[in-house]
Amino acid sequence: MTPERMVTNPIPLSELAGRIARHLQQPDTLNVWVVAELQDVAVRGGHCYMELLEKDDAGRQMARFRGCCWANVFGPLSRKFRTASGQEFTSGLKVMVKVSVSMHPVFGLSLVIGDVNPEFTMGDLLRRRREILLRLEKEGILEDNRSLKWPAVAQRIAVISARGAAGYGDFINQLYNNPLRLRFRTRLFPAVMQGASAPQSIISALHSVFAEQDRWDGVVIIRGGGATSDLQAYEDYDLAAAVAQFPLPVAIGIGHERDVTVLDWVANTRLKTPTAVAEWLVSRATNVWNALIAAGNRILQYASERIAGNREQLAQTEALLPVTATAAVERSRTRLGRALLSLEGISASRIQPRRAMLDMAAASLESYGAGIIRRRADRLDASEKLLEVLSPAATLARGYSITRIDGHAVSSVADVQPGALLEITLSDGSFLAHTP
Repeated sequence: MTPERMVTNPIPLSELAGRIARHLQQPDTLNVWVVAELQDVAVRGGHCYMELLEKDDAGRQMARFRGCCWANVFGPLSRKFRTASGQEFTSGLKVMVKVSVSMHPVFGLSLVIGDVNPEFTMGDLLRRRREILLRLEKEGILEDNRSLKWPAVAQRIAVISARGAAGYGDFINQLYNNPLRLRFRTRLFPAVMQGASAPQSIISALHSVFAEQDRWDGVVIIRGGGATSDLQAYEDYDLAAAVAQFPLPVAIGIGHERDVTVLDWVANTRLKTPTAVAEWLVSRATNVWNALIAAGNRILQYASERIAGNREQLAQTEALLPVTATAAVERSRTRLGRALLSLEGISASRIQPRRAMLDMAAASLESYGAGIIRRRADRLDASEKLLEVLSPAATLARGYSITRIDGHAVSSVADVQPGALLEITLSDGSFLAHTP
């Protein structure tokens, strides 16, 4: 059998598409609420086109459909979603949407969105945020950065922001053009502040600040206005952990008043805009400046009051000095007069008896001294007579002699050698003699 004979009754492709559409477009495939993740969201001509994904816990793709939302529906739907959730209808969000299956002969199978439940998206965002915060708390780092203290005056500021961004310009203008012209030193550590690459870019900037942390008092992470959906970059665990563990206090100014992210929970200080961060830094420095001025004024007032009081006291003392001196002299004269009268009485009652005692002592000393002198004279006479008896002359007079050899007295026969020249002294003279 030839191939030509096997093919019977072929149908156009469009008819096949119609058959598929008739089979697919049943009551149970129309206006069905589904949960999906948005990807590749694009708005063209007022219509919104996207991919709707389902992933398992490991991130594997379980299902994928092309989705669309026509302009007459997307306008009101996006406003409703933005008002309720604070988010744009954009890629990366997990949404609950009401869809109907559509099969078009040209465009193929797609899911047409007719409504959205913003509360689901809000709940999913809160769930993800809660999971991150619980993980940080379990790891014991949730409060680390929030427990740090800013210096009383933080003037050395490391700034993480996009280069050339309006928010960064607003921050610098507000900081440096403060009314008191307080001085600040800043340095930009550039980073991508929105999109999928933002978390890792900001973490890299934090690493650069960490390498020279001794040069800075604190860090500010700022981002100007933009789509609220861009804040999804700040709902990231790795970025939150890096901020929570950073050794310098971190101030956040990345959104508007009603926008809160995980970073706002872990950073030391949360402010709504870059301008608000600059105003906060200036306000802290201004408070210290005003406190110093007030302290200086109090010191000046105290010193002025003290000097004025001292001057008044000095003037009063100066006025009283002549009178005080005269009075002191008169008092001294009175005391001297009384002292003289007292001395006169004392001389009569005390000096005269003392004089009598001195006269008696003088007479006693004279008698005592004469007795001592007589006794000393008698002792000297006795000693003199004893010396006369014991003198060498008296000894020689009694028949003794002194024999000398070479001027030395001879006291032993052994000292005399034969033929020695002897000098012999008697009481009435001396003579020489030789030994045999």
